[in-house]
Amino acid sequence: MTEAPDSDAGPRTRVLWLSTTAFTLLFAVWLMLGVLGVRVRDELHLSPAQFGWLLATAILAGSLPRLHFGIWADRYGGRLVLTLLLLGCAVPTALLAWATTYPELLVCAALFGLAGNSFTAGISWVSAWYPQRSKGTALGVFGAGNVGAAATKFLGPVILAAVPAAGFFGGLLPGGWRFVPVAYAVMLVGMAAAVWFLSPRPDRCPGRGRTTRELLAPIRHARVWRFSLYYVMVFGAYVALAAYLPRYYVDVYGLPLATAGYLTALFIFPASLLRPLGGWLSDRYGPRAVTYTVFVTMAAALAVVSAVDPGPWGFTALMVVVGCGMGVGKASVFKYVPDYFPRDVGAVGGLVGMLGALGGFVLPPAFGALGRATGSPQAAFLALLGLTLASLGWLHLAVRRLTAAARATPAAEPVAA
Repeated sequence: MTEAPDSDAGPRTRVLWLSTTAFTLLFAVWLMLGVLGVRVRDELHLSPAQFGWLLATAILAGSLPRLHFGIWADRYGGRLVLTLLLLGCAVPTALLAWATTYPELLVCAALFGLAGNSFTAGISWVSAWYPQRSKGTALGVFGAGNVGAAATKFLGPVILAAVPAAGFFGGLLPGGWRFVPVAYAVMLVGMAAAVWFLSPRPDRCPGRGRTTRELLAPIRHARVWRFSLYYVMVFGAYVALAAYLPRYYVDVYGLPLATAGYLTALFIFPASLLRPLGGWLSDRYGPRAVTYTVFVTMAAALAVVSAVDPGPWGFTALMVVVGCGMGVGKASVFKYVPDYFPRDVGAVGGLVGMLGALGGFVLPPAFGALGRATGSPQAAFLALLGLTLASLGWLHLAVRRLTAAARATPAAEPVAA
């Protein structure tokens, strides 16, 4: 694959910032029920099971189709796919403000939940425009858009407090929690216009003219599933801990829920904002060295948490270390994708992203089940330690095999494991 000429610096920078802004907004929309859910539940008198399925519907809608969205972005271009996704999510997002029954809520959640698939569409788009030498940094900057989830946690309550419950214009514009999806819908339409009219043309479509069979061929490689395990550890576990930690602080340390939320944010922000640093380090030193360091660091911190109770402040410090590792690791893992599959970033990134997101869906109930079965809330961290060691072990085994193959054929071009 030929590298993009330096004359493309301006257009590719536009692609990076447009895609990152769109992803930040769509990620916030995808997880907005995490902020609005309690208000929705109380107003519509939802049972715990109904509320759980409502959250699950949005998460699964943004996880399961990721492979398809990555392939579509490769084939038709990220500009078109992201524009349609922004416009398509704007409608159910706005309709959520007028939902009055549980079935209506479920339909809206299933449709605006598609916003979560913006990750693989954006990864494909950014990768198509950036040269190999700087893909890691660019993908890291793009991936930092998952800070949109944290932005929603902070802005949502502010909006809810500022908007009158009766709304505006005699109730034509709803108030309370129902104002938030309307505001998001307006921003989605504006962002769709920005992506469509400000993106460089013609777009780059590395999958154009290739059959679906050809585009899906790379997912048969074992290393794609290895990268997926890594991503479950650095992204799926990040999503799971973001949901699990507030309750852990309350149950184990007896902290108020507001304090628990702020301490959880200390984990969330580095796990999101350090992604560009992870991309830059991967460009400079290679994804293998960075991912090794990430897993060793995370394993050390999780081993301490699993073995002893360090107290609330020691626990928070160790979770910040884990969050830093996850933030850097999310970028280093995705740097592997264009290194090995430069023409199939959409398909491979789609599968890796899908399994990582599903990890975030499966792990929280697994944590709860482990805690109940063992009687120890620390069991969740012991399970994460096991996953980290499994990921590290598989990485080390792959490196040893590649090293042995390189020694057997000295003329072969070295590759990063």
